[in-house]
Amino acid sequence: MKDSSAESAARRNRGGSSTASVTGTARRTVAVIRGWLRADRRRAIPALTALALVFVQITYPLSAGVARDRITVAVVVLSAATALLHAATTRGSRWAIGFFVVVSGLGLTAEIVGTATGFPFGSYAYAVDRLGPAFADVPLAVPLAWTGGLYPIWIVAGMLVSGAHSSSVAINRSTGRGFTESRSDARLLSGSKVWRVGLFALGAVGWDLFLDPQMVADGQWTWSVTDAGLPGIPEIPYTNYLGWALVAVVMGVLLTLLDHVLPPPRDPSVAVPVAVFGWTWVGSALAHAAFLGLPASAIWGFLGLGVLGIPLCLRAWAGRRAF
Repeated sequence: MKDSSAESAARRNRGGSSTASVTGTARRTVAVIRGWLRADRRRAIPALTALALVFVQITYPLSAGVARDRITVAVVVLSAATALLHAATTRGSRWAIGFFVVVSGLGLTAEIVGTATGFPFGSYAYAVDRLGPAFADVPLAVPLAWTGGLYPIWIVAGMLVSGAHSSSVAINRSTGRGFTESRSDARLLSGSKVWRVGLFALGAVGWDLFLDPQMVADGQWTWSVTDAGLPGIPEIPYTNYLGWALVAVVMGVLLTLLDHVLPPPRDPSVAVPVAVFGWTWVGSALAHAAFLGLPASAIWGFLGLGVLGIPLCLRAWAGRRAF
């Protein structure tokens, strides 16, 4: 009987310890968020649109038909809004407008040329009247998606090449500061900037390893060549990924020029785009594998974005331990 009582007491103690641990973690998390918001109240604006983005994306696998098309457009609008609001509140309206012009402008141009000539992605065509208004047979939601999808990748690529600045990865639990972007090298043609453009291009291709299989499966666009792709996703030709890399490199060079001529961030926090990046990376892999019936793209996309995601996690963990 004494042994049974002792075991029961031990179980209660373990249960109490677990509850206390969860409660303590929750309190620390709330403290971090409060400190983060106190540093600049404007941070709440893109954070709210990011939360709305996550909620809407969760509904995507549960939808079909016209409802899914509307959800797709909503995801695009919310992702672009999150990107541009974060850019405006941290870098200023001129930088946000510049980013939009570079990414959506060049994205639209590449899509128009691509659908008309097959360069640089390959021969493909968009479905008619599914994603809203179109220009030159390209739905306007598409270049908007470039902005929403590539902004977090640009930010994360910058973090990874920013050097060994602990402020870029560590989170101060009392102030909520952390996940910050630094401007450590003012030279236009520095090695870190070249690396950033390269990582940005790899990340863009990684993102498309999720995007293209999902949209092709949903019938949003079709490829003329459907048997010249990666194992498991042969319906998307290799030329598509080469095209993405090429366009992303041009975008990256133009964004580097934009960074060079405009002031550095007035608020260096990049917690929102980093969170969106993490959600896109892990959430898309889970959705493709478990809900959309796309296991091959789940693997390819996870590995593709993992080129940025895995080093980001390692640096974040190292910063956490250092703090």
